[in-house]
Amino acid sequence: MRRQEPDRPYYVLFLCTGNSARSIMSEAILNRIGKGKFVAYSAGSMPKGDVNPHTLALLDRLGYPVEGLRSKSWDEFARRGAPQLDFVFTVCDNAANETCPVWPAQPMTAHWRAPDPAAIAGSEKEIAQAFREVFLVLQRRIELFANLPIRSLDRLSLRKRLDEIGAGDARS
Repeated sequence: MRRQEPDRPYYVLFLCTGNSARSIMSEAILNRIGKGKFVAYSAGSMPKGDVNPHTLALLDRLGYPVEGLRSKSWDEFARRGAPQLDFVFTVCDNAANETCPVWPAQPMTAHWRAPDPAAIAGSEKEIAQAFREVFLVLQRRIELFANLPIRSLDRLSLRKRLDEIGAGDARS
């Protein structure tokens, strides 16, 4: 981890191929629970262009702001002038297996796979339940991440903790 200026939050990017559900949820969750310590973004390798309406409905129902959430390309974060990322998390297997852009500042990366709720076929109730279940998985991981003593961990220890969170092996 590079040295952090006292008033600068950590910049975090959540990636998924379509950037319409899981990565958007993750962005919203971290921006709420990590306010002041983190600034979260989301992007996709092949963004859908629109946020999944079930994602927006769930976030709105839970009281998360949805204004400004949009499906965008990860290229926005590899350009000159983009936020200097500290962490990049993939939340889908496709994005984890793709060749990512070269991120300036070489952020710490981890794979936090979550099922794709947008792939669920069924009744509105079943789809809403799938979105809620994925939201809860992401929320728990992000809470664990937000509570890590990042500044006091060496890079190897931090890497191990991030991998444990993604594997579901993290200790509270």
